[in-house]
Amino acid sequence: MASKRTIILFFPIIGILQLFPVSTNAQKTPEILSAKKTPEENYLPDFSYAGYRFGEEPVPQKSGKTILATEYGVIADDGLDDSKALLKAMEATKSMEGAVTLQLPKGRLILSEILYVERSHFVLRGAGSGKEGTEIYCPRPMMYLDDPEMLTELREYLLQFDKRQREPENNIDLPFSQYAWSGGMIWTQIPGERVKSYLGKYDVPQRVLAKVSKGNRGEFEMTASEIKELKVGDVVELQLFNKTGQNSAAIIEDIYKETDVKVGSHHWEFPTLPIVRQQVEISKISGKTVTINSPLTISIKPEYEAQLVEWKHLKEVGIEHISITFPDASYIAHHVERGFNGIFLTRLFNSWVNDVTIDNADSGILTEEIANVTISDIVTQGANKAHYTVAMAGVHNVLVENLKVFNHAEHPLSFNTFSTKNVYKDCEVFVNPVLDQHSGANHQNLFDNSTVHLNPRKDGTYPLFAGGGAPYWKPSHGAYSTFWNINVQLQSDLDKEEPILLNGMEDGVQARVIGVHGNHPFKIEYGPKAYIEMTNQSVKGIPSLYEFQLRQRLD
Repeated sequence: MASKRTIILFFPIIGILQLFPVSTNAQKTPEILSAKKTPEENYLPDFSYAGYRFGEEPVPQKSGKTILATEYGVIADDGLDDSKALLKAMEATKSMEGAVTLQLPKGRLILSEILYVERSHFVLRGAGSGKEGTEIYCPRPMMYLDDPEMLTELREYLLQFDKRQREPENNIDLPFSQYAWSGGMIWTQIPGERVKSYLGKYDVPQRVLAKVSKGNRGEFEMTASEIKELKVGDVVELQLFNKTGQNSAAIIEDIYKETDVKVGSHHWEFPTLPIVRQQVEISKISGKTVTINSPLTISIKPEYEAQLVEWKHLKEVGIEHISITFPDASYIAHHVERGFNGIFLTRLFNSWVNDVTIDNADSGILTEEIANVTISDIVTQGANKAHYTVAMAGVHNVLVENLKVFNHAEHPLSFNTFSTKNVYKDCEVFVNPVLDQHSGANHQNLFDNSTVHLNPRKDGTYPLFAGGGAPYWKPSHGAYSTFWNINVQLQSDLDKEEPILLNGMEDGVQARVIGVHGNHPFKIEYGPKAYIEMTNQSVKGIPSLYEFQLRQRLD
């Protein structure tokens, strides 16, 4: 049974132990940052490399020449479908030289075909996400569109393994939808490039640029051999494998730190599938030493058979100042979503999504195989229950900031399979919040300076930290996932004297939980081997760990 740690703050008053919320007036620095011994024993990752250009430059305000979508027949507010005109405009930009911005008019546009973004240095820009801005209305879900070629492997996988949502108590036995976690009406892609592995028959040889035998967690240098055509400035993928099976896999011990948790079979059943990967930019090559621009997530050992491989991607892509709306639709069941999905980001580096409101989506923004992308000023809302709002799956160094979630979602904030070093910052969830870590060897992700609004259960608990994901990819997360300055606002039960227990995570290992506080006393139950500090205190002096680490690095 995984060990758990419960933290309650007590103060002696006239010889009696009583529970009170800690005063938030004092600006205390957490020991994990200030005490010499504490950080040595409780490693805290540097999350400051997340976001566009490693957080070192703001997202561009202008990008090249501007092309008006109206010149290709797009007419707002006429009640007619604009898909063909929008596709014509998108196609025209593919052959244009230099950076291009496709400017959409204000008003309502009707879209019933997928808009694929397939070039770099491209911005799709509207006139704003508010009432006087650009609304892209999508009247039909993607299940009524032609099957996307890029999801062929996923469709075959779902059929071959009979993936179904089975809820006997609700008389539900339905096949999974290909759009449960993939696809969007605006979709970035490199045609023909796979973004997720489901079936071995689709594996193709990768272009290996170097073999890597050594590197230390948190550092930037690696020892490499067989270096081929690798150049300074290249953005490539670092891959680490488990090829030693279930019982002798050092990489599993490295991810989960030898804790007594049950590890799912996918960690060893696919030896050709990299279990840890991160997209890296090469900053220096000197003999056998390769230096990258962002730190390693875990140490590299020879038995991991690590390698640097070509990573095809788009760069300097922006989607901004629009709203995307879908019609009201009844909820069917988890995993059988019809495809009211807003944006699907794949194969992106140094890119952004900014100022987007999404209404009534099954999933607002989905991601796969992207790195150093900033997703900011996003609102998700509507009466329809969603699967995801803005989800991070198979991504590295992605920053989601100022996301406001007003709709009910199964996984409102979610770090999914293979995600590392990503950040939710300054986010707020108003309905049924869950800070989800969705299994699949995800580790070292950060929930930062965010607020949740919740109603406790009748037993005085709330599963704020519940982690999803399939059993074959458990545990919910690896070591060093971090919660920093989380503001918990109760919407009911404020008159209760007993502290509310925040729980839900049983198998996520060695988390860092610092500064969970709110408008009521709380206890935290998290295991195993969680480092928990400053419960019932706001981290006033350092409200955002990401911003603090970024300043420390750049100053």
